[in-house]
Amino acid sequence: MGPVELLHMSVFSQSFSPCGRFLAAGNNYGEIAVFSLSAALSPDASQASQKPILNFTAHDGPVFSLLSTDTHLLSAGNGEISAWSWAELIKKSTKAAWTRKPSYETSLEIPEINAMIINPKDNSLIVGGGDNNIHIMDMETGIFKSVLKGHTDYIHCLCFKEREEEILSGGEDGAVRIWGHTEIPLSHFQTCSGMASQECARPQFGKWISCLATDSDWMLCGGGPSLSLWHLRSMSPTSVFPLPGCQREAVFYQDLIMSVGEGPHVSHCLHGGTVKAQIPCTPSSLNTLALNLKNTEHRVMTVGGSSHQIDVFTNFSYKAFSLSF
Repeated sequence: MGPVELLHMSVFSQSFSPCGRFLAAGNNYGEIAVFSLSAALSPDASQASQKPILNFTAHDGPVFSLLSTDTHLLSAGNGEISAWSWAELIKKSTKAAWTRKPSYETSLEIPEINAMIINPKDNSLIVGGGDNNIHIMDMETGIFKSVLKGHTDYIHCLCFKEREEEILSGGEDGAVRIWGHTEIPLSHFQTCSGMASQECARPQFGKWISCLATDSDWMLCGGGPSLSLWHLRSMSPTSVFPLPGCQREAVFYQDLIMSVGEGPHVSHCLHGGTVKAQIPCTPSSLNTLALNLKNTEHRVMTVGGSSHQIDVFTNFSYKAFSLSF
């Protein structure tokens, strides 16, 4: 890849291998790069250790989402999902195990797939994207068994509440919808209406929701509206975080909330609404944040965005080094 392509590269997605020793990252050119964390983190690591052990084209368009199962890496692009065996990827084999496409309303429709999550209770894959719908696939058979309809614009993000077995979805329409065991949403709320309008709304950025995360009865959501912490039982925001840009990914971690979005930093926030720290990063704008908590040896945070470099944090308070496509 030439210098011009590297200059215009954006990293959209990341996923760690089941063993926690490898990181896969997807970019706007449809490429997936696989990095060896064990090599990059070793005491005698060299610059070559920070390059991919494997780089291949997975989709014709951008790789918007990556997700790991116990055995496979799932990648999503424009209208399709592919599975790659982690065992084969580590051997540098790039043959897809399978590729599936949700049933869209017209054959001419090729909407992007922006988000994927696994429901561990019934081993189903839940995907959302540009056709405004959530498609659910049985992982055993590869058959799409149901469609959840309700959003009026495309879906940016999904998360799963394991205790209640509920799906949460956020979209361009500014709504967060909560889905149970039926194809009718249990509830939904607009983040820019009612009480939330005064606290979260930022009309200059729009009403779209680009990030969702849950922890017990609590939910994080943000995008056009300010990143905010909601109590799900009362459907009301308890904290609004004074971050200037639009946030694209947010996670709960111990007693912190960590988020990335516009701006070259990872924000560390307290649940009460205070921004505790902003940690500098290489990309000028960030799309994705991932935590590898599977084992202590490779415990890292990685972030990617408008750069061919992916920053690695061994101590979450400062950048240790960068991986590079």
